Amino acid sequence: MSQTNWEAVSAISQMIGSIAVVFSVLYLALQVHRSTRIAKLAAQDAAATSLREVTRPFAENADLARLWRIGLEDLQSLSAEEQARFFHSTYQFLKAFETIHFHHIYGLMDEQIWQGWCGLLQHYIASPGMEHYWKRRHDLFSARFQQFIHELDRPAERRTVGNLLGEENR
Repeated sequence: MSQTNWEAVSAISQMIGSIAVVFSVLYLALQVHRSTRIAKLAAQDAAATSLREVTRPFAENADLARLWRIGLEDLQSLSAEEQARFFHSTYQFLKAFETIHFHHIYGLMDEQIWQGWCGLLQHYIASPGMEHYWKRRHDLFSARFQQFIHELDRPAERRTVGNLLGEENR
């Protein structure tokens, strides 16, 4: 083979190698995109699961549901023991939201789903019982979450299980 033929073979080999590299990079980009999407879905599912785990006892235990409902709107009407139980539940509830907020900050939460979570939190954080807890125990949460709660708009009309049916004082 002459030198010209070797140069042609070399040029074709380089072109094929370049095309292979481009396809490899595209394939890797597709895999990263797919992995990111899966991570987002897993984070969103974990967030929903964490809040369900906190609120499930309210649906399953009538006494705890009553305590939660009353504690949100009229904390002082609960006994000291009931207030302590309300505070434990409030801590768990807010910690679940702190995790949801963390997922949002790191881009693992779909914006529309995030807006739904924010809407729910706006109502609950403005309830008298939860507001009372937050003023006294906000230091148990990250500075970033504290700032978020501070800046979170409060709704003109709160809707929580404590007042959703209009049976509780507002």
